[in-house]
Amino acid sequence: MARVCEVCGKGPTSGNRIIRRGLAKKKGGIGLHTTAVTRRRFLPNLLKVRANMSGHVRNVKVCAACLRSGKITKVV
Repeated sequence: MARVCEVCGKGPTSGNRIIRRGLAKKKGGIGLHTTAVTRRRFLPNLLKVRANMSGHVRNVKVCAACLRSGKITKVV
């Protein structure tokens, strides 16, 4: 599967892109008004890494969080 971490299974999540217009009440305006809400995707920070997985060296797509936490060992 594309865009999925092979260690933890982290994949794309969805959310909203909210566009607001106007001046905030705090700054003397009449408040912010939402003019558009569109769907968007939050993609994981994936890296292609040569890793030692269960005794075999192979190329895997791993998220940066798994690399930092030491869940896999990179092959140098």
